[in-house]
Amino acid sequence: MANIKKGDNVQVITGSDKGKQGLVLAVLTEANKVIVQGVNLKKKHNRVTQSDRGVKQGGIETIEAAIHISNVQVIDPGTKKVTRLGSREDKVTKNGVTKTVRVRVAKKSGKDI
Repeated sequence: MANIKKGDNVQVITGSDKGKQGLVLAVLTEANKVIVQGVNLKKKHNRVTQSDRGVKQGGIETIEAAIHISNVQVIDPGTKKVTRLGSREDKVTKNGVTKTVRVRVAKKSGKDI
């Protein structure tokens, strides 16, 4: 399982869109795929229909298709370059209760993601 989550900034590392960066819009965990904003754009043809008000809807629209999670890598917030992710456990005390919280950390700079 990868540590990529919705809202992460990622860069495509292989394929026809190599080098493009974008925001993760959705993570499809069952298929091990992610949908990245502005990456892997495909044309979708929608049938022209008529709404109740008489407005025609349909035509060709451009949407982002899913790409495999192994083809993207998270961007380090400090260096703005791709990095691997690690984790660190922090102890947090709230209302007198101490809990351990796992924090994702960039391997290159050590900054929290």
